Amino acid sequence: MNNNPIPLRQIRSFVRRDSRLTKGQAEALATLWSRYGIELGDQPMKMAQLFGQDTPVTLEIGFGNGDSLAEMAAAQPDHGFLGIEVHRPGIGHILQRAEQLALPNLRILREDAIEVLNRMIPEASLSRVQLFFPDPWHKRRHHKRRIVSPAFLQLIARRLQPGGYFHMATDWENYARAALTLLEQSPDFVNTSADGGFVPRPSSRPITKFERRGHRLNHGVWDLIFHTTDTVTSAT
Repeated sequence: MNNNPIPLRQIRSFVRRDSRLTKGQAEALATLWSRYGIELGDQPMKMAQLFGQDTPVTLEIGFGNGDSLAEMAAAQPDHGFLGIEVHRPGIGHILQRAEQLALPNLRILREDAIEVLNRMIPEASLSRVQLFFPDPWHKRRHHKRRIVSPAFLQLIARRLQPGGYFHMATDWENYARAALTLLEQSPDFVNTSADGGFVPRPSSRPITKFERRGHRLNHGVWDLIFHTTDTVTSAT
C-alpha cells in the first residue's frame, strides 16, 4: 500500500463555534499544551516514541469536552490515546482532566481530523478509531457534510491495523442507518454484530452527560463496531 493522501471532499465536517473559555481552560491551554498537545506536521507520528513500543493506540475524532476520553485513558494505562478536537473550550477542559488524572498515555491535536489522518497517522498504526456523537448535519441538504463517507472509511481502514476496530455512536437514527449501510458496503470492514445491525454500548465507552440528557428525553443511541479485514484496499 502506498502512503499517498486519500482525496476527500473539501467541505469540512465541522463548524468552528468556540464558546468563551473559562479562566481554568485558558490557563490549561497556556501551560499544559506543551505537555499533551501535538502540532500538525507533515511527518508521520512515531507511536512507539509517544506511548511505548507495541502499545495499542486508540484515536478519537471529535472528543467534545473530553471527559469520556480522559476516563478511558485513566482506565487503560497500558493503551495510548490520541484525541482530535477543534473547539478550544473542550481542549482546555481535557487538558485540565489530563493533569488532574496524571495521564501520560494521552495526547491531543487541535486540527481537522482528515488532515491529521492523511498527514500524520502512519498506515496500520491504530488499534481503534472512535467517532462518538459526530455532528449529524440532520438536514438532508447538509448530509454531504457528514464525516462518514466511503472515502473516510477507506482512509481510516488504512490507518487501522488488520483486525482493528472502528466504533461509532450517534443519537441520530438516520445517521446511524446511513453509516451502517456504508460500512456494510465497504470491502474493508466486517460487522461485529451477530445479526448484522447495531451493538449494545460496550462498557469501555463511558456514558457522557450529553448521552444521559438524551436518555432523559427518550432519545435513542446507536452503536456500531466494525473490524477491518486482513487485507485493506489501497487508495485509487
